[in-house]
Amino acid sequence: MKNEQSHRIPTTDDIEVSTYLGIAKELHGEQATPEPKPLPPKERETIVVIDFGSQYSMLIARRIRECHVYCELVPWDTPWEKIAPLNPRGFVLSGGPASVYNPDAPLALPYIYDKHLPVMGICYGMQVIAHQLGGQISPGEKHEYGHAILYLNTEDCPLFASLPPSFSVWMSHGDQILDTPPDFKTLAYTDNSPIAVMGNDEGIFGLQFHPEVVHTPVGKTIFQNFVYKVCSCRGNWTSANFIAESIEKIKEQVGKGKAICALSGGVDSAVTATLIHRAIGNNLTCIFINNGLLRRQEPERVLNTFQRNLKMNVTYVDASERFLERLKGVTDPETKRHVIGEEFIKVFEEEAAKLGKVNFLAQGTLYPDVIESSSASETKASATIKTHHNVGGLPARMKLSLIEPLRYLFKDEVREVGFALGLPEDMTWRQPFPGPGLAIRIVGEVTRERLEILRAADWIVMNEIKKAKLYRQLWQSFAVLTGIKSVGVTGDYRSYAYTIAVRAINSNDAMTAEWAHLPYDLLGRISDRIVNEVPNVNRVVYDITNKPPATIEWE
Repeated sequence: MKNEQSHRIPTTDDIEVSTYLGIAKELHGEQATPEPKPLPPKERETIVVIDFGSQYSMLIARRIRECHVYCELVPWDTPWEKIAPLNPRGFVLSGGPASVYNPDAPLALPYIYDKHLPVMGICYGMQVIAHQLGGQISPGEKHEYGHAILYLNTEDCPLFASLPPSFSVWMSHGDQILDTPPDFKTLAYTDNSPIAVMGNDEGIFGLQFHPEVVHTPVGKTIFQNFVYKVCSCRGNWTSANFIAESIEKIKEQVGKGKAICALSGGVDSAVTATLIHRAIGNNLTCIFINNGLLRRQEPERVLNTFQRNLKMNVTYVDASERFLERLKGVTDPETKRHVIGEEFIKVFEEEAAKLGKVNFLAQGTLYPDVIESSSASETKASATIKTHHNVGGLPARMKLSLIEPLRYLFKDEVREVGFALGLPEDMTWRQPFPGPGLAIRIVGEVTRERLEILRAADWIVMNEIKKAKLYRQLWQSFAVLTGIKSVGVTGDYRSYAYTIAVRAINSNDAMTAEWAHLPYDLLGRISDRIVNEVPNVNRVVYDITNKPPATIEWE
């Protein structure tokens, strides 16, 4: 396979479905699917983030939602006809890499000002406001990157209610506002920015700093002040409201139709299946395929949760032998993925056909997937990131419509919904697990013997990480069977056995990752247990490589 066809980097736990649908499109062609309508607005109040291409745009949306106010991120050139159904109560203009005085610089569309709603511009967004409303901007004599102290000029600005007269903020800009637009006042300054915050009496504000990043400690208060005191939002974006709206929408969409959902055991597919089951009951059938590449006790835990505890229709398919047979002699990582993906789709289609007429396929697409695959990445404001397989069309053979109830949620919100739905903690907080499973944590050929070695080692890693109460803090932690054999001493005898690598990383989105600085005594316990309890292993190493240059998984 070519590199651009790699299924290596997903961002949701529904990696099985996303990866395998992508492979199926190569095999069978693609059926276009219409863009699902957003959740009905009802009483929802929305803050709309206008994206000018900042690396922090998605973080702005997260911060607003943390205030229990619904928020959507849209490209800067989105027309009002698409904004109006969201019932906006205010706008945030994001930062961006452009300079407003460049001929092709993206600018705010007229409705941003014509609708007389509150506006908060951040960094480039502030410069857009100043430029369009009659201020003056030029390249700054001194660029300002990093920490700065902001000094307030006023005590009665609602944006800074309950804040001290000076506080630390995070700057990242080169251009500078020389003059504010007419009727605007300078509300705050830094040593390098005489106009660091500006505002008028109509609720339009510009902030030269970034309140959305953790390096601005008072940023959360600023967002709370904006959405509550400036936009007069009530803060009714809660898990309970989301669940109620989702169930109603699914009922309306599905009617008397039938749906299928591929269970992975991860939080995304679990929450998706639970929401749909609440809406349509036994008209949902979940298909859980055991590809023989799962971790120890994983099939039993998933079945116990969904069949026995949640009383769902679950079709369990033990296809272990099929997958292992297909993987014989396969050593190339991308070929492994392709083989596993092909077999998954075959099994999934076979089981779906046994159910009779099915109308819908449920999928755990999350909001970051939608954003990165939307037209936002095709505008001049930002570069294309990637297209997610689980946001595209379906295989042509599977004439199904999509149900994507999590389409407007971030990962942390999915976990909150999972808790509200009563899902067990070990499912809502499960670390991401790749669709190809242990196959890409075994370097070289996948065999039954190697799988058992890795399962045993991985079980020890998980057990010790959880006992140390570090499981929730880590993005992922797991064992890898490296395929390397080395000389060792077992008792009084020479051994020649496998090397296990332990991988533990911290990340927010899986796009970048840092190796976790696990305590030495914890690493020691993991190593001691693996070499003493797992046959054919005599050496354990710890992977201390960040991503980039390494990937999270070894294959």
